[in-house]
Amino acid sequence: MQERKNPHPGYKDKLLVAIFIIFGYFCFTFIAKKMKYKRILLKLSGESLGGEKGVGLDVNMMSQYAKEIAKVAKSGVQIAIVIGGGNIFRGVTGVGKGFSRVKGDQMGMLATVINSIGLSMSIKSEGIEAEVFTSTPMEPMARYYAKEKAQEVMERGGVAIIAGGTGNPFFTTDSASALRACEIEADALLKGTRVDGVYTADPEKDPTATKYETLTFDKALADNLRIMDQTAFALCKENNMPIIVFDMNKVNNLYELMQGGNVGTVVSNK
Repeated sequence: MQERKNPHPGYKDKLLVAIFIIFGYFCFTFIAKKMKYKRILLKLSGESLGGEKGVGLDVNMMSQYAKEIAKVAKSGVQIAIVIGGGNIFRGVTGVGKGFSRVKGDQMGMLATVINSIGLSMSIKSEGIEAEVFTSTPMEPMARYYAKEKAQEVMERGGVAIIAGGTGNPFFTTDSASALRACEIEADALLKGTRVDGVYTADPEKDPTATKYETLTFDKALADNLRIMDQTAFALCKENNMPIIVFDMNKVNNLYELMQGGNVGTVVSNK
């Protein structure tokens, strides 16, 4: 008896691929639902990329940050990042030394682009798409920023790194991070620092300083707690954007925070 030929060669292989894709989708959805935050804006200082000295780019520190960010991105959380430029040049430091404030701030904006490109390459090495956007046109080094373009990258599992500050002098990268967090409709603005939250005083100078678990914007202003500059703070307060201050240098801290763990200090209107 002649064996019947399969009218659809490769059918079983295609079926297995389809099952694998569906299974992967449900696993991805399940993990994403476990996370407390769906979309975040992560603010990093330029000095943090400089390692212990806070100057230049420390490849080991960038690699550590990239691993932390990639782990969260793989869990389904959408991530945008704003990085400062103080490890290369800070605009206000040039005032009175031959630099105008405007030109100094523009140099600082360029410094944030260098940091952003560096971190993007580290994130890509972890198998995650990372694209740098700039507030002023800088093609082909980076894409000109638009909210919709950045969201497209995040929605397909990549990381959008938004460089160049606001594109205007006299505004810090804190203000830029607050602006972008509100603009991309993030669930929270995360300020990654080297301390594990907000304290009543500088814990490195005052051993009696105590940590706040939660804090209102009004309380922070009344107590003159310098979490971010006033422009950034006012923007977050007005748009009900919570700020979470946490230690980015502690391994797995970012992931635990995304899961709703008791990490850092939450500053909000509540």
